[in-house]
Amino acid sequence: MLSAEEWAIVRLSLLVGGSAMVAMLPVAFALAWVLARGRFPGKVLLDGIVHLPLVVPPVVTGWALLLTFGPNGPLGMWLENWFGVSVLFRWTGAAIAAAVMALPLTVRAIRLSLEGVDRRLEQAARTLGAGRWRTFRTITLPLCLPGVLAGAVLGFARSIGEFGATITFVSNVPGETATLPLAIYSALQRPGGEAIVWRLAGVSVALSLIALVASEMLARRMGRGLHVL
Repeated sequence: MLSAEEWAIVRLSLLVGGSAMVAMLPVAFALAWVLARGRFPGKVLLDGIVHLPLVVPPVVTGWALLLTFGPNGPLGMWLENWFGVSVLFRWTGAAIAAAVMALPLTVRAIRLSLEGVDRRLEQAARTLGAGRWRTFRTITLPLCLPGVLAGAVLGFARSIGEFGATITFVSNVPGETATLPLAIYSALQRPGGEAIVWRLAGVSVALSLIALVASEMLARRMGRGLHVL
């Protein structure tokens, strides 16, 4: 059984992962749409930038976030001057780091689902008088929705497992930024912390496995739907 402190860590991880997923999903969909449907110079460069967090060390991503959202950073200074808030050493900063690290996986899943939509169905709807928004709402979105959900679940799984960018950007503050990976790291540094590590690692593996299975099931559902069409 988990202690009250460990349950608090789990709740914080779910809060950070859920907030990251909600904040990231519209951005991920927009980027996936541009990459799947757009034709413009620099598309390859944009694709590389979107997927950059997958290949650079997470510490570098965390350092870039620190420069951006720090007191002297462009976004950090704007948030401080206009709203009097800071995301440093707060769970909101951990959510930002998790969202950035999860973005490439979510974009990729959504992009593949958009590319799998038969454009002829959209063209037929437009020919019958449907506008762009109605075509998107009744044809495109339902067909790619399983892929969108799969990307969201996969992004959530990546968010709750984020470590390197988070600890670099917002540090390891108990009760504020100490999510499951950071709490496991802290327990490993303490004598006699093996029992805590086992419990938290078990929860982390269980949550990640559930998310991955859900993502795979949604992806297979999307594949069956497109095969029928």
